[in-house]
Amino acid sequence: MPTLAYILFGVIAVLFCIAGFVLGTVVRRKSDERTIGSAKEEARRILSEAMKTAETKKKEALLEAKDEIHQLRSETEKDLRERRSDVQRQEHRLQQKEESLDKKIENLEAKEEKLAARAKQIDERLAECDALKRSQLEMLEKISALSKEQARAELLQILDGELVHEKAAKILQYEREIKDQADEKARDIVAQAIQRCAADHSSEMTVSVVALPNDEMKGRIIGREGRNIRAIENATGVDLIIDDTPEAITVSSFEPIRREIARVTLEKLILDGRIHPARIEETVAKATAEVDAVIKKEGEQAMLDAGVHNLHPELVKLLGRLHFRTSYGQNVLNHSLEVCYIAGLLAAELGADVTLAKRAGLLHDIGKAIDHEQEGSHIQLGVEVAKKYKESEQVIHAIHAHHGEIEAKTVVAFIVQAADAISAARPGARRENIENYIKRLEKLEEIANSFKGVDASFAIQAGREIRILVKPEAVSDDEMVIVAHEIAQRIENELEYPGQIKINLIRENRVIDYAK
Repeated sequence: MPTLAYILFGVIAVLFCIAGFVLGTVVRRKSDERTIGSAKEEARRILSEAMKTAETKKKEALLEAKDEIHQLRSETEKDLRERRSDVQRQEHRLQQKEESLDKKIENLEAKEEKLAARAKQIDERLAECDALKRSQLEMLEKISALSKEQARAELLQILDGELVHEKAAKILQYEREIKDQADEKARDIVAQAIQRCAADHSSEMTVSVVALPNDEMKGRIIGREGRNIRAIENATGVDLIIDDTPEAITVSSFEPIRREIARVTLEKLILDGRIHPARIEETVAKATAEVDAVIKKEGEQAMLDAGVHNLHPELVKLLGRLHFRTSYGQNVLNHSLEVCYIAGLLAAELGADVTLAKRAGLLHDIGKAIDHEQEGSHIQLGVEVAKKYKESEQVIHAIHAHHGEIEAKTVVAFIVQAADAISAARPGARRENIENYIKRLEKLEEIANSFKGVDASFAIQAGREIRILVKPEAVSDDEMVIVAHEIAQRIENELEYPGQIKINLIRENRVIDYAK
């Protein structure tokens, strides 16, 4: 029973729950329907208000747009009115200018017509004048029975006849006076210049003597089988003469710079005591550097002694090379200094530019510093060097004209010519035979150097031998015979010389390596 009661009680409870749920659902649904209805009403109210607001905004926007359009239209019309007035003003100005131009054109046309009529009248009057002149000339020719040319010639002949004696007398008088004055003045100027100038001269030398501490040193210089003396001769291009003269060795070469390098080299080797081919090459390089330093020093000293400044450094070096150069028995550097001094004195006496004259005198023989290395006369080479290092046109002209190769056109050029002649005319200043001898030796080397494959050549033994170094990669052992024969034939054809000349070709291969 209790179990049944429990079941009934449970069923009743379930029924009550279901009924409660159903009742809650119904109540909730009615509440929702009331909420939805009120929401719809609210939505319709909001929509109605929104439409009213939108309509109001629309009307306001339309009114604002109409006002803006009206304002823009007013501004546009105002702008158009202003532009139209500007265009009208410009049209008015253009019309005025056009009228002014038309008036000017009319005036010009009227003036042109007047000028044309005036020119026509002038031409007619010129024609009348020409006709009148011709008629008068014809009348004069009839009266005088002479043509125009005959009358002119007769008048000139009469005048010449009257003046010829007077002209001749005056010309002779002036020439005599000028010549007497010029000769006297020239003698005074030259005499003063010579008296105030003194320069040393050195005679031509082709040998230098090197003192030896003992005769044993001769053997060391010669070396085993002559290798040392050959190395010295090949490196310096001179000829070493070892004879019976005690404690002395002679260095022979027509080229003084080579001879000086060889002399310095021998002195250094003798002082050092180590004489072998490798040491010889090092010493020759040092001696060459020392001689170059002497050349530079001599050039600078010459420039200071002459009082000439602002020379290009290369010109200073070329002046220094002239210290070792001689010409006709004169030391060329001393000769250049003497010409510089004399030219300055002559310029001072004549009232010319003293500085320019001294500069031209110092540089007049600068080409002799390189005439044994390059083709051409020392004048041509000097002109090229002066142009290269930006010397003035007057200096270049004086160099070009100092031997009369071209006509002298400036006072400085005449002064340098005179100074050069004065320096060269001194007693004992020149010896022609020595100059010709040196030129023959230079010609020997020039012929040898002109052949393909020749590296260097040295005329030695007073021109009785020429030593030629050939490039081993260019000339083979077999070709050396042919080259030597061709050189000998060319020397026979182009030179005159006593006895015979030995052509000595040397081909040497060297291999150098270093142990590290």
